[in-house]
Amino acid sequence: MDFPFISNDNPLYLASASVRRKRLLKQLRLPFRSLPGKIKEDLAGDEPSFVTLRLAEKKARSILPLPRPGWVLGADTVVVLDRAILGKPEGYDEAFSMLSLLSGREHRVITGFCVLDPLGRIARTESVETLVKFRGLSSQEVKAYIATEEPYGKAGGYAIQGIGAFMVEGITGSYTNVVGLPLSALIKALLEEGALRSFPLFQ
Repeated sequence: MDFPFISNDNPLYLASASVRRKRLLKQLRLPFRSLPGKIKEDLAGDEPSFVTLRLAEKKARSILPLPRPGWVLGADTVVVLDRAILGKPEGYDEAFSMLSLLSGREHRVITGFCVLDPLGRIARTESVETLVKFRGLSSQEVKAYIATEEPYGKAGGYAIQGIGAFMVEGITGSYTNVVGLPLSALIKALLEEGALRSFPLFQ
């Protein structure tokens, strides 16, 4: 079945209120509408990439039914050190502990995304992994960074696109994946699944 392509008249529905994800889609000039859904973000259980895929699908489905039929995107990002998933720190002590663990070490950032077609069926699920290396941090640097309040609400307790960039010694893989959406993989998926006729879009 052929569906309308994503356009200004048929925007992509983003199942998220994330400022970072909205900025990334705006950067691409991809028409979208943000419809935040509410789910319980249970990080327990499976291998981290499966956790992100499960949560991405739950987020995408949480906004159904839509105001009008359209393509839906759900996404979830986690930070993984060894095999432990580091969530969003809820207070100073948790933020200090997370950042101290990441200091001088390499960790994984995994984003899973789920695309639903206009009938609400799964068109694509995919996870993308990026390796991030932190330089060694002093206790004073960690305390000063937490004082900016940037760590709160961020997986792993940092924002690579913000002040947290000073801690990142290098990355291997997609930068935008660490921010919250692997844009190259996403656009490739949307093209292959028939959500986009071509890209970039001409306004």
